[in-house]
Amino acid sequence: MTRIIAGRAGSLVLDVPDAGTRPTSDRVRESLFGALEAADALRGAAVLDLYAGSGALALEAVSRGAASADLVEKSPRAASVAQRNAGRVAKALAADVAIRVHRSTADAFLRSSAATYDLVFLDPPYDVGEAELSATLALLVPRLAEGADVVIERAARSPEPALPDGLTPTRSKRYGDTALWWAAAGAATR
Repeated sequence: MTRIIAGRAGSLVLDVPDAGTRPTSDRVRESLFGALEAADALRGAAVLDLYAGSGALALEAVSRGAASADLVEKSPRAASVAQRNAGRVAKALAADVAIRVHRSTADAFLRSSAATYDLVFLDPPYDVGEAELSATLALLVPRLAEGADVVIERAARSPEPALPDGLTPTRSKRYGDTALWWAAAGAATR
């Protein structure tokens, strides 16, 4: 069962697509969002969730104070699930929070968007190769606000993502079979 862990929509149960996605475990999300809250990276943030699946990461962010979220998912089934989940979270928040679901590939969305983001989650399918991920990250850089945080989730056995100019690695952490790599936009040190 996937749920919103904390915030104004805390404990709300989310639907999960029946196939083709890997929901981020509660343990990983708790650790991730604890770090984001400690860094004050959520309050008022514009969030982008590429490869959104159920949308759990972006929806957790708005539950904890992000101002808006764009969820990008190319699978029609998963995008439909993300849309239902977004509606539930928006209703639970009963506030002026913009949550939008885009049925698109990550790259097509990044090419067509003019928005900028403060926090970005990338949890691509494991079969997305390193070169493809690097190309997506390069398309992402112009969409980032100065100092934006980027969190990349991959299999722990995956190599560290190759970051393009404009992104600086800040840390990484492994949780069993899952690894998170963090990067900051436009900053040499943090």
